[in-house]
Amino acid sequence: MISRRRHAVKAVTWRVVATTATVVIVGVGTGDWRVGLGVGGVEIPTKMLLYYLHERFWYKFVGLGVGGGQAE
Repeated sequence: MISRRRHAVKAVTWRVVATTATVVIVGVGTGDWRVGLGVGGVEIPTKMLLYYLHERFWYKFVGLGVGGGQAE
């Protein structure tokens, strides 16, 4: 069974990876690590929510590779 908790945990772990990449790219690109951390700070909650909603939408309406009746 694929649960909402699984989608939430995936959102959190992916956000750690992606935000780290963003902070590094912005920090290196601007030469100012405070700017990178600021962008990362805004990005975390926004993109975590968007990823979770995206994951739920795909599971509920697209279902590629996932059998019916598995969601909570």
